[in-house]
Amino acid sequence: MFLSTKSEPIRVLVTGAAGQIAYSLLYSIAKGDVFGKDQPIILLLLDITPMLTVLNGVVMELQDCALPLLREIIPTDQEEVAFKDLDVAILVGSMPRRDGMERKDLLKANVKIFQSQGTALEKFAKKTVKVLVVGNPANTNCLIAAKCAPSIPKENFSCLTRLDHNRARSQVAMRCGVPATQVKNVIIWGNHSSTQYPDVHHCLVNISGSEVPCYDAVKDDAWLQGDFISQRGAAVIKARKLSSAMSAAKAICDHMRDIWSGTPEGEFTSMGVYSTGNSYGVQKDLIYSFPVHIKDKSFKIVDGLPINDFSRSKMDATAAELIEERDTALAFLDL
Repeated sequence: MFLSTKSEPIRVLVTGAAGQIAYSLLYSIAKGDVFGKDQPIILLLLDITPMLTVLNGVVMELQDCALPLLREIIPTDQEEVAFKDLDVAILVGSMPRRDGMERKDLLKANVKIFQSQGTALEKFAKKTVKVLVVGNPANTNCLIAAKCAPSIPKENFSCLTRLDHNRARSQVAMRCGVPATQVKNVIIWGNHSSTQYPDVHHCLVNISGSEVPCYDAVKDDAWLQGDFISQRGAAVIKARKLSSAMSAAKAICDHMRDIWSGTPEGEFTSMGVYSTGNSYGVQKDLIYSFPVHIKDKSFKIVDGLPINDFSRSKMDATAAELIEERDTALAFLDL
């Protein structure tokens, strides 16, 4: 059976393309799981020069998959090649935190990377490009990239908190003995860091056909306000001795699929997006994770949800960390 499509190919960039997350991600993008089963893809794969040999191996594997939607693969270490006429940029590569590295040193190294990539977006990409920042510290890296691409709308930039969103859904589902698909409207507020706040005060669990508030379904307030909120990412790294590449790749696919195709009616997801200062008391000029609806490739923050004192304190704490990160990073920005 021959696959016939009338769509023009879209140009999709993945940075850090020789790395672990990309290795788990590229097949799903190339086979149509993200942008649709009739959407041809041109993959642009960017990595640093020492990784080009590894990247060429990834290219050979993608070619050997014989995927009908994959029209072209362009591996490169040159930003002017990688960012040319992009429809989608998935910025996975970043400087990882090394032993003994201060957070300000990590921010300084990543400001240099994301200033360069934001400038490349400004110079070479389409103004309609959708940009997802994955590399940590993702929120602040996303803000730097957006500031360095002033002609691309701020709402075209987002950072990944979908892994945390998926994790929260799954943990609630396991507690309730239902599939994760039966849990909706969890919220990740704030920074993709240890201060992030997974909030289930607006979450509903479908049990035997009835939607039950999460607190009533779980029946363990101490867990929901304690261990549930604590970071699981560190536990994965400790167990695997590697980062959570498979679940991160799945979350990237979910995030981009929702941007491309929209969120279901009556449901919202979590994304780090630009704060205009008009939602939930979050200061302007931060990339902060909010609950969002997505339609026609545009997001809208879900406003007006009631916030109790427990949630307010958590939301403010993660905002304070983001303000500190932003101000430290901007001091390194060479504009």
